[in-house]
Amino acid sequence: MRADLWAEMPPVTRHAALVHATALCCDPDSDAVYSHESAAALWGLPRIEPWPQLAHVTSVRAVRSSARLRRHECELNAYMVRNGLRVTTPERTVVDLARTGSLVTALAAADHALRHELTTADNLVEEASDIPVRARGRTAAKLVAELADGRSMSAGESLSRAQMFVLNLPRPDLQVKCEDESGLIGFADFGWQGVVGEFDGKVKYRVPEGASGQEATAALWKEKPREDRIRATDLRVARWVYADALVPGRMAAKLAGQGIRAQPRNAWFDLGRAPA
Repeated sequence: MRADLWAEMPPVTRHAALVHATALCCDPDSDAVYSHESAAALWGLPRIEPWPQLAHVTSVRAVRSSARLRRHECELNAYMVRNGLRVTTPERTVVDLARTGSLVTALAAADHALRHELTTADNLVEEASDIPVRARGRTAAKLVAELADGRSMSAGESLSRAQMFVLNLPRPDLQVKCEDESGLIGFADFGWQGVVGEFDGKVKYRVPEGASGQEATAALWKEKPREDRIRATDLRVARWVYADALVPGRMAAKLAGQGIRAQPRNAWFDLGRAPA
């Protein structure tokens, strides 16, 4: 592949290209199904950490991994074909990510899958529940299935919500309607009693990749009248960026400044079904 084309690709597309290149070198009659991070890339699911430099497959046969291929020996109840390759279903992909990776990436993938209607909340819960009791990662998978919410509009919002859960912050509502006497102001990313939280991402404010500082400032300045209207309703506003969300303490400090602080224990599932 030409270096300039590779350089223009987002990380998820680069990994998908690696998977397709790997498939060209593999036995076409193999029973292997692309899974884990590789299935996530083929489904277009987001990832918080860097993408791996090898492909992941799941197979019922005991075969050894290589420098460019990680094999998982496991039975699969179903698979789908995506761009000519056999891949795990979206719900199985999310569950695999939850069982073997981080909460933040698994939740970002789960939220994206729900938002884009690749799967349903019931399918996620069922897939996680099918994991045998005491099997590795069962609790993590059930937690992600319970936390997943298609109202989350970006990986950064999913990352933020995962950190809120870990920090024992009060569970927020999502996409909270803000209104004043003139009508609808907009929807805040997160909401608590008297407080709204806003994750500031370039996509949200239509700041293109590679934009100059002046262009980014202009795009963000358009957001100020909206925030002024929200504050005029006596709502307190907490704002943070991706770098803050990556460091839980930094995001927590911004929320604490508006009165949202950690609870003595996690109460996110007090009103609902807690993961078993």
